[in-house]
Amino acid sequence: MAWNELDRRRVEKIVSDFVESRRPPVELRAQLDLAFRLEGQVVDLFEKRRSLHGHDVETPVARLRYVKSRKVWKLYWMRADLKWHRYQPLPESDRLEVLLREIDEDSIACFFG
Repeated sequence: MAWNELDRRRVEKIVSDFVESRRPPVELRAQLDLAFRLEGQVVDLFEKRRSLHGHDVETPVARLRYVKSRKVWKLYWMRADLKWHRYQPLPESDRLEVLLREIDEDSIACFFG
């Protein structure tokens, strides 16, 4: 089940503020940028880079999945096997902001290397 419009806007605002705080300077954004996609109850954070051939390439950074029945957010990172894995230092929280702060700190270099 999807969020209602108010919940969706709240999530978009929180994630948008986070992404904006981490974006590179304006003059670099054509070559490298940070973005997100919200589909259903999943938020995917990714880097966008311009390839040598002029195409945008997306590199996953993190996945946040909301489990409505438990009212909890789960945090995932993509390992070298190209599969999403639960982020064990902090696998879930009832607050989206807590997980975004964990991504921002990236204490064990899972998200931004």
